[in-house]
Amino acid sequence: MQLRYSFRLDPTPGQRIALARAFGCARVVFNDALALRRHAHAEGLPFITDGELSKQVITEAKQTPDRAWLGGVSAVVLQQALADACAAYRNFFASLSGTRKGPKIGPPRLRSRKDNRQAIRFTRNARFTITAGGKLSLPKIGDITVRWSRRLPSDPSSVTVIKDAAGRYFASFVVVVAERPLPRTEAETGIDLGLGHFAVLADGRKIDSPRFLRRAEKKLKRLQKLFSRKEKGSANRAKAQIKVAKQHAKVADARREFHHQASIRIVRENQAIYVEDLAVNGLARTRLAKSVHDAGWSAFVGMLEYKAKLYGRTFARIDRFHPSSKLCSACGNLAQVMPLNAREWMCACGVSHDRDVNAAINILAAGRRQVAAGRKPEPEMGGKRRPQTPVEAGKTPHPARKRRARGTAEEAGSHRNVA
Repeated sequence: MQLRYSFRLDPTPGQRIALARAFGCARVVFNDALALRRHAHAEGLPFITDGELSKQVITEAKQTPDRAWLGGVSAVVLQQALADACAAYRNFFASLSGTRKGPKIGPPRLRSRKDNRQAIRFTRNARFTITAGGKLSLPKIGDITVRWSRRLPSDPSSVTVIKDAAGRYFASFVVVVAERPLPRTEAETGIDLGLGHFAVLADGRKIDSPRFLRRAEKKLKRLQKLFSRKEKGSANRAKAQIKVAKQHAKVADARREFHHQASIRIVRENQAIYVEDLAVNGLARTRLAKSVHDAGWSAFVGMLEYKAKLYGRTFARIDRFHPSSKLCSACGNLAQVMPLNAREWMCACGVSHDRDVNAAINILAAGRRQVAAGRKPEPEMGGKRRPQTPVEAGKTPHPARKRRARGTAEEAGSHRNVA
């Protein structure tokens, strides 16, 4: 399976200038490709193919005075930027036609030099190498110092150089990793994710929510107040903006480290992991939005999924409409009403339940049934299921069948009249 290994970079001042030039050239090629296709669409011209687009925005553009500086960066960087633009259009068309899974997406947008994140990609065609001294050698940029924290398991197929909002540089390598199953264990668990506790396991263990953003709010408030008081366009405002971005980056790094530690511990201890498929996008539009984003459930579940595959564990998502909280794990009785403030409840059978632990037990049971049946949960995009129409439910005949039946009846009636 393919994984990304990211490491911090320490470019020199000259290399920062070269990287900024590469970021700008990639952005211009991306925007030129979008502008050409938008113009062709507005004028009613034929759709410009990927090959013709490459010829116009890269090959021919380098020969013009306005774009001659494109030759100062690696051609692979420009080709990959163009590939991103073409992929964005393919995804947009696939979303329009309904062949692309997930929520609907809009057409690609122009990139700005003021974007918080800048990135360029080098493939093997660019002949990037890792030197004997452990530096990353990039064409027309030089040998950049890398803060290695572990060895790469295989030769990378590509590397993406990223500059984030805090001004930090990273190298993200795409490598192929062989699956390495862990020793088999009999333990299995269901996980109920929440805000009071970050996660509750089926065996009753509860993982507290660190609330990294909430803990950093006081300092962030002070930094953002200082930022807002600086004059727009001034150097002091830019410095204050970097301080705010660094504080947000510190929060994100701490959250990511917590997710990694919690997910690998759960994967090592359990042979099978079952998680409820939460509608995070819907919850992020409620008054709990800040707490939902602070928890980072989607990133955590994604880590569980790929680590389970890497280490030979079973992983499954349970349908989000499964009533895990209202269902008694002892007798199977379903409670009619279960307000959010009811953290403990008593079933009619006499069993007292902790709401979250009971939900985790029900998720575990549902996951076992789902895996035993060999099926996957229905893909849901949030909200309630659309009710079936009478035709879909089979209660009324299809309109085409109605017309055929009406035609048959009229034909039979005409025969009777003739007779």
